[in-house]
Amino acid sequence: MARKDRGDARLKVARYQVDRLTEETSPDAAAVAEEEGDNAGQATMDQRAQFVEIAIQQAQRRGDFDDLPGAGKPLASLRQPYDPNWWIRQKIEREKLTGLGPPALTLRQENLELDARLDATASERVVREILTDFNARIVEARRQLQGGPPVVTPTRDVEDEVSRWRERQATRLRKAREAQEREAAAYAAMTWRERRRARRGR
Repeated sequence: MARKDRGDARLKVARYQVDRLTEETSPDAAAVAEEEGDNAGQATMDQRAQFVEIAIQQAQRRGDFDDLPGAGKPLASLRQPYDPNWWIRQKIEREKLTGLGPPALTLRQENLELDARLDATASERVVREILTDFNARIVEARRQLQGGPPVVTPTRDVEDEVSRWRERQATRLRKAREAQEREAAAYAAMTWRERRRARRGR
């Protein structure tokens, strides 16, 4: 509480100094202000800048800018092309929102996650349905003339994607089979006491 009172006191002092500077204008400046009518008595740009600078310095001393998200880290999008809708995209990615935003952004995010979605599918028929629906929504979004960012997400070749899906499925099955064989070989090399301990640990 005392720390907050000290911060408020410093802020009041800064405001008082700005008011004093406003009052102590030269006769010429007062004449100009009188001619300007509505602008008379208002702080100049330099005075406002000084007030803002003092407020920022006080906030820094209070630690208001400490531990902000991304502090000490390089900007992730520094080398990417400028995206006018960067703030929408970041919000969708940060909060993992689905189905929100213009199609250009939602389809782009869906495209990034499409392989994982396909890999979680065990049926080739369902994989084809997902790809066909994804391509159809891209084509439909390109035809819409409602403004917003352009749809740059490419369509997927269904046959090529199915072929890659089969390869990934085969690789996962092979790795799972190899892991089972290693586990069986290790179990066979155990003594009966080690096997009993292993069974109890399961």
